[in-house]
Amino acid sequence: MKKIVKTVTAVLTAALLLTGCGGGSAPKETANEDAAQDYALVKEHTIIVGTNAEFPPFEFMDDNGEFDGFDIAVMKEVGNRMGMNVEVSNMEFKSLIGAMEANQLDVIAAAMTVTEDRKKSVDFTDSYYTARQYIVVQKDNSEIQSFADLDGKKIAVQEGTTGDFTASGEGSVNVVKDADVKRFKKGADAIMDLKNGSVDAVVIDMNPAMEFVNANDDLKIVEDETETEEYAFAVRKGNTQLIEAINNCLAEMKEDGTFDSLIEQYINE
Repeated sequence: MKKIVKTVTAVLTAALLLTGCGGGSAPKETANEDAAQDYALVKEHTIIVGTNAEFPPFEFMDDNGEFDGFDIAVMKEVGNRMGMNVEVSNMEFKSLIGAMEANQLDVIAAAMTVTEDRKKSVDFTDSYYTARQYIVVQKDNSEIQSFADLDGKKIAVQEGTTGDFTASGEGSVNVVKDADVKRFKKGADAIMDLKNGSVDAVVIDMNPAMEFVNANDDLKIVEDETETEEYAFAVRKGNTQLIEAINNCLAEMKEDGTFDSLIEQYINE
């Protein structure tokens, strides 16, 4: 009997998700808690979105202490189109996937790069942004001109990010060798360590790198030819209905101009 109930409620919850974008509106209540758990939706039509609000312009805290950023704005618009509330949960970047596996999150919105290793733990939506890694150094540094120049240097990174993998020699293109890698929970703390002269460089995604350099006149960016990486929202393994609903909303937003408007507001400002 329990299997039959779960099958029926799963279908109802799938219908709820798929009508949010592409026609119809969400009903007032979920079928029941079993369906909510099966499809990673909590009660009262709320999507719990995990983020790390230390990665501008994709996620950060605004002057009023509210969550903001491109990823947050996109997910709020997705929730609006699905007829769902969006609740943001802030935590360390390295803890996000574990929190999802523990059923604490429905979606990860944290400028997360799609990697084969992460695919073992979560499923990803369609990609929504293409990025690559930049090097940040002090403005008077003329020694570091490429990733090859970072070999053996002291490098600060945000723990668990692609910058961490690159600096640690775990990437596949232009990886650094034998570096002394210092890991921080916040990209801003890695930048502060650079400003204090405790490290030679920071390796971080290109958009946060530009944000930090624009805010610090004593720093500059070193660009090098690196492989591109794709950002996507992460969803619990097997939650195909939620992925399809988010992908449908993203497609609608791109078609009606909403996505480009948010790009202009947060990234190309």
